[in-house]
Amino acid sequence: MYHSRWKGSHYEAGLRHGNKLHKNGVNPMNSILISDERKEFAVKCLPIYEKFYPEILEEIKGMACGLQIDYMDIAEFLFTMYCFVFDNKCSCLAFSYKGKTMFARNSDFVVSIEKLCDSAYYKFSNAYSFIGNTTAWTEMEDGINEHGLAVGLTFIYPIKIKPGFNAGMLVRYILEKCKTTDEAILALKKIPIALPQTITLADRFGNIAVVECNCDKVVVLAPQQGKSYVFTTNHFVSEEMQEYQFDDVDDAHSRERYETLVNSFANSQDYSLDFAENLLSGKMGFMCQYDRKQGIDTVWSSIYDLTDGTIFRVEGNPSRKAFKQDKRFSLTK
Repeated sequence: MYHSRWKGSHYEAGLRHGNKLHKNGVNPMNSILISDERKEFAVKCLPIYEKFYPEILEEIKGMACGLQIDYMDIAEFLFTMYCFVFDNKCSCLAFSYKGKTMFARNSDFVVSIEKLCDSAYYKFSNAYSFIGNTTAWTEMEDGINEHGLAVGLTFIYPIKIKPGFNAGMLVRYILEKCKTTDEAILALKKIPIALPQTITLADRFGNIAVVECNCDKVVVLAPQQGKSYVFTTNHFVSEEMQEYQFDDVDDAHSRERYETLVNSFANSQDYSLDFAENLLSGKMGFMCQYDRKQGIDTVWSSIYDLTDGTIFRVEGNPSRKAFKQDKRFSLTK
């Protein structure tokens, strides 16, 4: 897993990253084929990013300049992620228990991309600093920002899409611009959304939620009465979103992982860092025990302690590797 660093303005950060890749003879777009359908969709998304997130376009333009390619080559890939490619499967959970709030996530993806994943540190002068993890770049799939807000996505197979932000760009926007779970929910209700996904949120004040959303609806799932936790996998559970659920697709044991989460929280007497590690590692039921021969595995796991401001990550499958603390980052006091 790479540990990239992005600093300065958005354009400068993108330019620096693009220059570095170019000097090493690497153009990530060389191995990515973008269909005409995706290109047309990206063009329709462009005005939405210009209105709601012009900074991200500056980052993309900087990277394109460093790589000496057209910036739309990158935008066409990033804007259409998850809309036309369906390989991302994940599990997210958060709990606020006895004064401790934690967010945790397994990122399940194709093993061919495992060594290209990145844990990026962003430190801009005009945005919130954050650490975010991604299977690509610029878009983020989970992370924590300097104000103690953690966010992560899980993919839902799309049966309907419209021009808008995809899941990874929603996570990136929230990390960069929101301080709290409530602020993030307001952002999700404001920004046009391209496709279905869940967004799990947790902040340092103990506010946690799962947001099930797509281009038509945003449904906020708070902890059930008497409960101190939320979780999600790769299918919708709210009644409002069932019309958008497509079941005839490989969801990488989504319901089996969900059942593990249900049982683990119901049967545990104490929610803690050890609980989160054991749960993500598959010690409490099926979570990450994939057959790598089938081409999918857990490629990283994240745990964010929002109370203490500590970050733990496994770069690989947590059933085979240990969590280690990431000390690159500290929360704003």
